[in-house]
Amino acid sequence: MSRFFPHASYAEDQPLAKTILTTHVLTRALTTGSLIGTGVFSAQAALARFRTPAQPASAAAEALPKAATAAVKFDTARLLRTTGTSSLVTLGLISLALAGRMYGREEIEWKDRSWRVLENQGQLETDDWALGGVLAGVGVAAGRVGVGALGWRGALGGAGLGSVAGMFGYLGWRYGVKGGFEEKQ
Repeated sequence: MSRFFPHASYAEDQPLAKTILTTHVLTRALTTGSLIGTGVFSAQAALARFRTPAQPASAAAEALPKAATAAVKFDTARLLRTTGTSSLVTLGLISLALAGRMYGREEIEWKDRSWRVLENQGQLETDDWALGGVLAGVGVAAGRVGVGALGWRGALGGAGLGSVAGMFGYLGWRYGVKGGFEEKQ
């Protein structure tokens, strides 16, 4: 996403500094919120497996082999809603944190931070992969659940899960396939 913004040669000349930094921070908040939401969903699913209604001893003994071999039902819509809600909460909290952190800062501090984001090659690649993941995530979520049933939380959850997939795709590409960054001369 950072490639869409102009990049000056010097930090003090960087245009759109507040827009660049805010976009960067909120993009990372979406990914972070989705990771948190996935953890919450996993914890809820694990707890639900251990909560069973009380059964007589003989019924529990008969049901044991069936329960052991039963396939776990995966609820995609609930995963999307959970990650979407978590992403929204994280976006709100990180927005407040950004406003608090940068409150009263001079324009050059905004320019310097945004210039550093644009100067960092790893950050640019992460942005590229995350943006591709967001688009793919929304598309896959709409195809899996259905556009009408998706809702805003599901769409946000799909975008967030896509950004997480993009981040892991970037890590696999950069550090697995490419073997890290080449040293600058």
